[in-house]
Amino acid sequence: MSQESTKKTAKKEAMKKLRESRKHIIKATSTRVKENRKAIKAIKEHLQAEARTVPEIAEATGLASSEVLWFIATLKKYGEILEGDKDGGYFCYYLAEAASE
Repeated sequence: MSQESTKKTAKKEAMKKLRESRKHIIKATSTRVKENRKAIKAIKEHLQAEARTVPEIAEATGLASSEVLWFIATLKKYGEILEGDKDGGYFCYYLAEAASE
């Protein structure tokens, strides 16, 4: 074997060992990403018809208010939802798509 092919083989083995050692981390991260996507989808579905407050969204989706607030802040940052008028002590949020229609 040449020195080049020996390096390639060693590199492949190192990557294989690295992937194997991080397998549980990769699986946990994949699971969390799926959960986040599911939560965002549920939030967007509840905002489809009308503007809602964080507590209303939390109640409708079954998520914790703190978690809903986190997703709302993220979706607002990336322009997917907009902040409307206040309803009592809470702002109402609605989909940006609905505003453009």
